[in-house]
Amino acid sequence: MGRAVFERVRSVVESMGPVEIRTSKSQIAFRRRRGFAYLWSPRQYLGDAGVEVVLAIVLHRHDESDRFKEVSHPSPAHWMHHIEVLDVADVDAEVEDWLREAADGAD
Repeated sequence: MGRAVFERVRSVVESMGPVEIRTSKSQIAFRRRRGFAYLWSPRQYLGDAGVEVVLAIVLHRHDESDRFKEVSHPSPAHWMHHIEVLDVADVDAEVEDWLREAADGAD
């Protein structure tokens, strides 16, 4: 399922314009001038975490949606919102809107 989620997220962000995709051992980053969305596997860090893929989206504000498993504030201007992706269908219109907002903020 991880590959299918990657393909879905990639399709969404590439439809918004140019994007750079960087991969590392621990994550896949979607970038413009800076990173705005990241896919990573909690199993790599937590063992059997019960979820295969987490999508982290960087916004300039705190969104209080119940869909976010965790929200952190790594810097004064950025909020990192984490969504557990249990199915490709979880990357829906609402997530697309957050990805668009994040991509626009990364220019």
